Amino acid sequence: GFHLSGTVTEPATATEPEMTYKVAISFDRCKITSVTCGCGNKDIFYCAHVVALSLYRIRKPDQVKLRLPISETLFQMNRDQLQKFVQYLITAHHTEVLPTAQKLADEILSSNSEINQVHGAPDPTAGASIDDENCWHLDEEQVREQVKLFLSQGGYYGSGKQLNSMFAKVREMLRMRDSNGARMLTLITEQFMADPRLSLWRQQGTGITEKCRQLWDELGALWVCVVLNPHCKLEEKSCWLRQLRKWGEMDVCPLEDGNYGNELPNITNALTQSSGHSQDSLARPRRTVFTRAIEGCDLHWQDSHLQRIISSDFYVSPSYQREGESLLFNSQGQPLWLEHVPTACARVDALRSHGYPREALRLTVAIINTLRLQQQRQLEIYKHQKKELLQRGATTITNLEGWVGHPLNPIGCLFLTLTEACRLEEENCLEISDAGDSKPPVYQHVPVATGSQDSGESYLSLALEVALMGMGQQRVMPEGLYAQDKVCRNEEQIIARLQDLELDPVLVQTVRKQCILLLEGGPFSGLGEVIHRESVPMHTFAKYLFSALLPHDADLAYKLALRAMRLPVLETTAPSGDVTHPHHLVSVVPSRYPRWFTLGHLESQQCELASTMLTAAKGDMLRLRTVLEAIQKNIHSSSLIFKLAQDAFKIATPADSNSDTTLLNVALELGLQVMRMTLSTLNWRRREMVRWLVTCATEVGVRALVSILQSWYSLFTPTEATSIVAATVMSHNTILRLSLDYPQREELASCARTLALQCAMKDPQNCALSALTLCEKDHIAFETAYQIVIDAASTGMTYTQLFTIARYMEHRGYPLRAFKLASLAMTHLNLAYNQDTHPAINDVLWACALSHSLGKNELAAIIPLVVKSVHCATVLSDILRRCTMTAPGLAGIPGRRNSGKLMSTDKAPLRQLLDATISAYINTTHSRLTHISPRHYGEFIEFLSKARETFLLAQDGHIQFAQFIDNLKQIYKGKKKLMLLVRERFG
Repeated sequence: GFHLSGTVTEPATATEPEMTYKVAISFDRCKITSVTCGCGNKDIFYCAHVVALSLYRIRKPDQVKLRLPISETLFQMNRDQLQKFVQYLITAHHTEVLPTAQKLADEILSSNSEINQVHGAPDPTAGASIDDENCWHLDEEQVREQVKLFLSQGGYYGSGKQLNSMFAKVREMLRMRDSNGARMLTLITEQFMADPRLSLWRQQGTGITEKCRQLWDELGALWVCVVLNPHCKLEEKSCWLRQLRKWGEMDVCPLEDGNYGNELPNITNALTQSSGHSQDSLARPRRTVFTRAIEGCDLHWQDSHLQRIISSDFYVSPSYQREGESLLFNSQGQPLWLEHVPTACARVDALRSHGYPREALRLTVAIINTLRLQQQRQLEIYKHQKKELLQRGATTITNLEGWVGHPLNPIGCLFLTLTEACRLEEENCLEISDAGDSKPPVYQHVPVATGSQDSGESYLSLALEVALMGMGQQRVMPEGLYAQDKVCRNEEQIIARLQDLELDPVLVQTVRKQCILLLEGGPFSGLGEVIHRESVPMHTFAKYLFSALLPHDADLAYKLALRAMRLPVLETTAPSGDVTHPHHLVSVVPSRYPRWFTLGHLESQQCELASTMLTAAKGDMLRLRTVLEAIQKNIHSSSLIFKLAQDAFKIATPADSNSDTTLLNVALELGLQVMRMTLSTLNWRRREMVRWLVTCATEVGVRALVSILQSWYSLFTPTEATSIVAATVMSHNTILRLSLDYPQREELASCARTLALQCAMKDPQNCALSALTLCEKDHIAFETAYQIVIDAASTGMTYTQLFTIARYMEHRGYPLRAFKLASLAMTHLNLAYNQDTHPAINDVLWACALSHSLGKNELAAIIPLVVKSVHCATVLSDILRRCTMTAPGLAGIPGRRNSGKLMSTDKAPLRQLLDATISAYINTTHSRLTHISPRHYGEFIEFLSKARETFLLAQDGHIQFAQFIDNLKQIYKGKKKLMLLVRERFG
């Protein structure tokens, strides 16, 4: 049959009643070609009712009545029967069918209508002719709508996941060899190309968002898969090629390296310095995400050697041909496939994707045998050039294209092909579990099917070998943020897969063998003795290898990880090797290194590798030394070295057991390096670093503390040395923590005092007070510190610093020294008439109170300084009032007599202060009146009342004040309202 119709009943649920749906399905040559269902469900997958009817027909074929096509049945009817049939049909569906029936009747009765030009009539139940296209039903409109919706959500609400599952659907269709795979991919691509954000991103010159970028990559890779279908027809391929070219020529089409900006002449390469190179870079053809698929259209599968490789496990060279060099077989007679590696891997991906897993495996084995042979040959070539390369200290890059981070993901593809052949499928295990793949896959060794003698190899060990080979390949860092980011991401993906492998003795042997090859390797290996300056670093890879090898071969593990610690792009002196490839120009911008956008991430990976080694080497002094040297030589960022120091400290001092001295010493040494690195540069974490270093040195012991105190000038600023380092070392907590005996305590204190005096000499402004505090218990040191302060007071210190030290001196019981310092402070101060809230006022009042308490002489000495420095009337009147309230000289200094008499404002020294206060009031009054507003009148009258109190302290004060008021009335008679208020209050 060609047409199936039926009624499907959906049973009632708690919320929905029972529903019945009419379903019709057309099919042709075992494929469903169209469906309709009364449920109206729109989706790219069939609704449950269509599936139910199809399954019913498959499972119970005898229950479904088979009928002739409707045209055959009609042919058997006479005229009356036909009339009856049509009228009954119209009556049963008169609302839907009547307009169509009327129209058809009109057309049939019109002699020259189109319907009468054609013989016969269509029959939907009769099936297609043998030449007609036949493919599975795909609701194209629905595919378009869904992709459009997911793209419009811009990667939110799980739309990225939805689009990935549509890609997975395409892959599934290809695997089932369903011709709709390419059709569905075309529909998806059309919607991707119509995404309005593309032109926006292009105008702004910004890159596409990360999530979107990954989807475009997958799209490009899928097209490569489609065009490499080993059994597609030529006309299909040329149709795809036309489409791909059309998309690729659109100016919004994303570029392969992810940057729209790269179409502009690359400024770093356009500099005239390297004229030879810059031409290349400017003329570089534009490569879009479809370029690889377009190139893939030129590939075919007709090569007889290739056909033999994929069609048999037993294809080997005749034994008599195995002596000389051969491009088709290795010396064991196994076939080789010498194609550009990513292209060869794309063939593997295509075979796998189109449902040819055995063929994919055979080609993978041939590719790996080829890679091994190339590795061997390059090793031999390197041995001859080794001496010269080591002298040059640089190397060329032999691999023009990195395999990790490559748009076609060649290494990932080979690894998956091999591991899929080894996967132990658990019982009743669905492909994708809802909870996400929480359980890692389980693998077993499956021997490699081969025609030559039993190689003893398994697909699993090959998978591991090829992953290590690819990750260890020396390659130049690609240009552009996206391509660089992809290198890191791809590396992490491969390592995550490697971590799913349980390393048994066979796999450990594979790791060891590959590591030795990589270490000995010349230019092909990123772990070779010399590498190119812009070689992609191996830290992440080495960290995996180190952890994998450590339990089995510690020497090799350390050798490899230490070799990988380097980051030559940060070495300013590293010579730039020859890059024989226009894509990877060493940029000639005169910066320290080219545009490595992921440098921060790479440096943190370098730090992780170092931390992993430090942790493993705990307790082994020799190993720790070598790791420490590697850190000091290769890590250039102070914050990362600080992080390592903290890590080492944490591991060395576990909460539940004794400290490990070997690792503690490493932590201290790293900490000291950080101190030296950040001493003269600004670093916002500096205080935290200094505090941490003291904690670490305390943990190491008293000798470490003595050492940092003695060499403070190469580690700390004077302020840090006194206020943080010496203060912490001398604190009660440190003494307790170290449980020191008396001589040790004395030694530490002596070192701290020496440091304090050196710092006070170097930076008296910031260190004098700390120095005095630290020297309190030693008379000679304390006197020395005081002398340093006095010497610096006249030149290098501010009044605030001097007042602070003066108050400290008074507090310590040195009032005369306090007075001397306060007098020196006064000479640096200047208070204007309107600074009545200045922070130094309290200090001035304190200094005057101190002088007053010492006696008449001291007061007489400080008043001229006050008069010279303070021009603020209210402050002066406050001082005057305090000095007249009690008799001077109440400090009770031995040998001094106190007369007990109050001082008069008529006589020196207070007379001078009174005159200065009155004159300050007069000056301030005039200053305030020049720009006074009515809302300040009340406040001004109060100010005059205060002034009057001061005037009245003088003998002829009331006369002076009356004259002053008259003066004001005369000068400011224009301010009528104000003068009215003055008259009211003062007459």
